[in-house]
Amino acid sequence: MAEPIISQTVNTVKLTSRASVKIGDSYFTFEATEEHTVPDTVKSAEDFTDFKNKIWDDVNGEVDNQIIETKDFIRNKTL
Repeated sequence: MAEPIISQTVNTVKLTSRASVKIGDSYFTFEATEEHTVPDTVKSAEDFTDFKNKIWDDVNGEVDNQIIETKDFIRNKTL
């Protein structure tokens, strides 16, 4: 059975990724948010899931990069 076509009732998707980590003796919270308009090419639930997963990859990757950059900065500052 074919997957049902989703209606275009969702116009935008806003996803936020956040992580708190302890670096040295301090705790840091990192966050990234992206909001995207759902393109007309998203016609099925699978398309929508793929669209959201791409955004999740982006915001999670941004938070990971923030953590790495902060750890590197603190490490280099203490050398």
